Amino acid sequence: MPLRRKLDERHTLVSNQYFPYSAKSKGGKRALLGIGGNIGDVGRRFEHLFWVFKRSSFLHVIETSPILINPPFGYTEQDDFTNALLWVETQLTAKMLLRYVLAVEKRFGRTRSFQDAPRTLDIDIIFYENVTMESKTLTLPHPAWMQRASVLTPLSYMKGRSI
Repeated sequence: MPLRRKLDERHTLVSNQYFPYSAKSKGGKRALLGIGGNIGDVGRRFEHLFWVFKRSSFLHVIETSPILINPPFGYTEQDDFTNALLWVETQLTAKMLLRYVLAVEKRFGRTRSFQDAPRTLDIDIIFYENVTMESKTLTLPHPAWMQRASVLTPLSYMKGRSI
């Protein structure tokens, strides 16, 4: 049974059997993934995603945050978002990890209609090791992460708060 705690009038923290979670390190490059969605049963989708990642040969989940329910930004005429963070370890490069998470998004029904549109699942790479990069497809660290409650609030509840 999920536990809910209102942080304020617009933000609610939710905990369940997989969020938060922690496991032992197996080694590899560390990345912080942000996950979010606001279409359908996002809580159940997060649990399914957790198991997809747990079974993946491409990454190892070492920690998850509690789930945050928070208002949308950008395009605000949509339902609240459900967000969480996952520290993972991987042997993939940052660009290979991006390709992998984009494929996972697609598997979960993600379509891209316009910027900040409602979505079934969004997976962002917030940090990848201490890498800083700007390319057409990937900017690290993720732009504006320091201004987003959807990152800062869950991160504040995690043990592995930094790279």
